[in-house]
Amino acid sequence: MESVIESLLQPITDELGVDILKISLGSGGHSQLLRVVVDRAGGMDSDGLERISRGLALQLDAEDLIPGAFRLEVTSPGLDWPLQSEADFSRHQNEWVKVQFMDGTSQEGRNLGPVKSENGVRFTLLIEGRKSRDNHEAVIDMTEVSKVVRAINWKEVSRKS
Repeated sequence: MESVIESLLQPITDELGVDILKISLGSGGHSQLLRVVVDRAGGMDSDGLERISRGLALQLDAEDLIPGAFRLEVTSPGLDWPLQSEADFSRHQNEWVKVQFMDGTSQEGRNLGPVKSENGVRFTLLIEGRKSRDNHEAVIDMTEVSKVVRAINWKEVSRKS
C-alpha cells in the first residue's frame, strides 16, 4: 500500500523539490493513520507541508485506496531524524550535526556533504577548534557510526543574538 501511496505522492513532491523520507500506514485509534515524512534542503515550511497534504488528500479521495476513515499526517523530520544516505548529507549540507560513533564517542561539527565512494556512504565533517586555525576536516565512514543527527550549534546561535 505504501508504494502505491508513494506513486500518488511523487509528482506532488517532485513539483515542490521535496524528498519523501517515509510513508507509513498503521493503526491510529479509531481510524488508520497515514504518516508521511518529507524534507528538502533548507527545511520544510508550513505552506509546503499544507500543499503536500492537500494534494495527497485529493489523490487518496479520488483513488479511494484506504478503506474506512483515516487520518493524514504530513510532517518534516525533527532534529533527531537520523541522516543515513548521500541524499541526507546533501540535503543537510553546511548544517551542524552530531555524530555518535560505534565506540561510544561522539563529535559535533558542520556537515560539508557526502564524499563519493564505492564502498558505502561517507561524508566530510568540519570540526571547529577554539580558533579558526584549529579547524580541521574529517571524512567519516558510516560503517564507523551508530547515528548521525542534526544538532544546534549554540555558540553560533549566541553570536547571532
